[in-house]
Amino acid sequence: MLPTLLKMTIKNLQIEYDAINSRNTFTNGDTINGRIILEVSKETNVQSLLFIAKGKARVCWSEHYGNNQTHVYWSDEKYYSVKHHMIRESRQDGNEVIGKGRHVFPFSFQIPNRKMPSSFHSSVGRIVHKLKVELKQSMKLTKKAKTHFMFVSKADMDTPGLMVPQHESKDKTLAFSSGNVSMDVYTKKMGYKLGETLYVTIKINNASSRTVKSKFELYEKKSFFAQGHRKVETHTILKEKADAVEAHSGKATVTKMITIPRELPSSILNCSILKLEYRLKVYLDIKCATNPKVKLPIVILPEDSSREPEEGQPLPPGGVGFEAFGNPNPQSWGTTSQVMSPPPPYEASTMYPSFPSDSKTAL
Repeated sequence: MLPTLLKMTIKNLQIEYDAINSRNTFTNGDTINGRIILEVSKETNVQSLLFIAKGKARVCWSEHYGNNQTHVYWSDEKYYSVKHHMIRESRQDGNEVIGKGRHVFPFSFQIPNRKMPSSFHSSVGRIVHKLKVELKQSMKLTKKAKTHFMFVSKADMDTPGLMVPQHESKDKTLAFSSGNVSMDVYTKKMGYKLGETLYVTIKINNASSRTVKSKFELYEKKSFFAQGHRKVETHTILKEKADAVEAHSGKATVTKMITIPRELPSSILNCSILKLEYRLKVYLDIKCATNPKVKLPIVILPEDSSREPEEGQPLPPGGVGFEAFGNPNPQSWGTTSQVMSPPPPYEASTMYPSFPSDSKTAL
């Protein structure tokens, strides 16, 4: 026979939201509509049911030094933290009674309409935007459920040089009186959309006794900052090459078309502790010599933020089930006011209505 403690009153607690486009992404100022689902096996006393929305970045890594010393570097950056009571303590004893069965509490949350970085995840740092629910009962552990949503920041067209042509040059004098090689690299602009073609032009002057080959590499650069230290990771996305320019051939022009892969995440340049940047490296491959190279910054712009609502597109529940309260000392959060109105009484909440924004709440 199962112990009495395993006969749980709270059968299900989850939070879910509705998609607004086929990519299931949200951007600045979008409204997220969803619902909190609470299912109980019998009449239950509840102190509070709390909706929370958060956006934050965090980086953390360790570095090893001599004498078996290890130092951990970490930092946080917070963008918004909003909470709203779906059930609040209303009786003198601090409890609200809900009946047996399934109860649905609709919510409508507007993402702050200001510059914030897009969702991101790596082993060193992450940027998360999430929705959460907390259920508090007297003398019991807090029950929680959560789900993350994909936030894609609107393109910042005010980035300096975004649509300005780029140009870099490099000269190389070869050893053993083999002559010299120079190159000028041109691109039409710095900012590109996913799937767009990047045109690269190289003007080469090969006055040397060696054949040179133009090569191209598009790579990503992830930078993490904490406590005055920086950690950098790079990863090659694609490599291309062009026809060789023969020895003593003088001036030649090489043009290359590179398609920006559609699966790349957009650049992250508006976070102080985490950056995702892209570079185009162009170099001349010269036998028995150090290869001259130039690096040009590339900004990957997010997809068009225009959206057409899609009917009948609810998402599967996020954060299915619930978790017990795990951190007795949670970090404090900066507070952002968010406009939300009280939900309908739980007795009538099964109609799934959305509610207008007319009251401020803060964490």
